[in-house]
Amino acid sequence: MEKETSKDAMETVAKRAPLTAQRKLRTDLETKLPKPYLARAMAAPDVDNVNGTWGHKHCDMSVLQQHAAFFDLDGDGIIYPWETLRGLRAIGFNLVAAFIITIIVHTAMSYNTLPTWIPSPFFPIYILNIHKAKHGSDSGTYDTEGRFIPASLENIFSKYACTVPDKLSLKELWHMTEANRCAFDFYGWIASKFEWGVLYILARDEKGFLSKEAVRQCFDGSLFEYCAKMQKDAAY
Repeated sequence: MEKETSKDAMETVAKRAPLTAQRKLRTDLETKLPKPYLARAMAAPDVDNVNGTWGHKHCDMSVLQQHAAFFDLDGDGIIYPWETLRGLRAIGFNLVAAFIITIIVHTAMSYNTLPTWIPSPFFPIYILNIHKAKHGSDSGTYDTEGRFIPASLENIFSKYACTVPDKLSLKELWHMTEANRCAFDFYGWIASKFEWGVLYILARDEKGFLSKEAVRQCFDGSLFEYCAKMQKDAAY
């Protein structure tokens, strides 16, 4: 049996599939980040932050759970709509936008996370079951258990950040969500554009770009902590 890897076996571009040339993959990840394809349970590293977000406490939660936990204001493991509303206001959204986002998020996600099949009139989101609210047509950066896959984050930007390295313009963000669409996954198409649109509004820079660092911190929830601190400091 041959054990030596051939060139074709490691090729990331197929000549008869032009998209593989247009949407490039990074081939140097293993030299910059240990096991970049290994899904991380509690940290969200990239090539610039190999241990994840410095100073961010994971509290033994999955990265997806950490993403949601900012909005669990009383720390009971359940996020109610009024907590989401207050959390969105804390990170800088006005009352109207925060109210609309809250209604959409809890209407779409609550039932899938409930510990019972009986719906709740309060539309709570249970952090323990947040992985059940994961939808299709996404970037694949969270796995089905809520772990974080560093290579998937890096591939978002190697494929679609064509204007400025490691930054996405609004047009590139649109192209990315279009490229991730799965056939007939209407809910996933809408949910993906909604989520990335909200993130773009929240974290775009003064030139209209969304940075990889902002996206990475969004995945583990530390972006929300940062935004809340900035809003609080600006109030004084």
